[in-house]
Amino acid sequence: MNSQAYSGKGRPKKHGSKFKLNEPTTWCKPASVFEVDDPKLQRVRVSLWKNLHFRKAATRPMSLIKVERLDEQGNQSISKPLWLAWVGEEMPPLEEVWRLYLRRFTVDHWYRFLKQRLHWTVPKFSTPKQCERWSDLMPLMTWELWLARDIVTDNPLPWQKSSDNFTPGRVAQAMGGVFAVIGTPTSSPKPRGKSPGWQTGKKRHRRNRCPIVKKQ
Repeated sequence: MNSQAYSGKGRPKKHGSKFKLNEPTTWCKPASVFEVDDPKLQRVRVSLWKNLHFRKAATRPMSLIKVERLDEQGNQSISKPLWLAWVGEEMPPLEEVWRLYLRRFTVDHWYRFLKQRLHWTVPKFSTPKQCERWSDLMPLMTWELWLARDIVTDNPLPWQKSSDNFTPGRVAQAMGGVFAVIGTPTSSPKPRGKSPGWQTGKKRHRRNRCPIVKKQ
């Protein structure tokens, strides 16, 4: 929905006229239109609408972007255009913002790799500072795997085939040989068996508890 100016009578309107993506008759005139010849996508038209909002978030304005691929005659060549929404303080230039969405494929797979292979969401920390420090290590570990791809030796699992094209997960699988040579700053693993228990004279500290956030 797009916002309308206050007429001065009665309660100010929360919503303006409807803006439905599947009904072009409800579209108002875009604030700006940009066309470019992309080497891969050919002719692209980008339209921008400002000061829109969702029905349940009237106080949160957003900008709406429509990306269309055109043929040589300037007609739409794909039946369904790409709709993007921008919510933030300052939007990048229209010539650049639509290209950022093209990076979503690698970014989404990177987040999946962090969660599944690097165990980003597995630890349960006690403080937000610990969570931030653990999250800051994720890009560093990713770069370590990228730099180590030329020095590791393939270590496939029994059901895997040998490969010369190492993926980040395959490099992480072979990092044990690198750590055996250069060492690791972590402490040695604890021995298996019966636990020796708490050391005599060692002070105990109560674990910090964060307040519980209750939502209605």
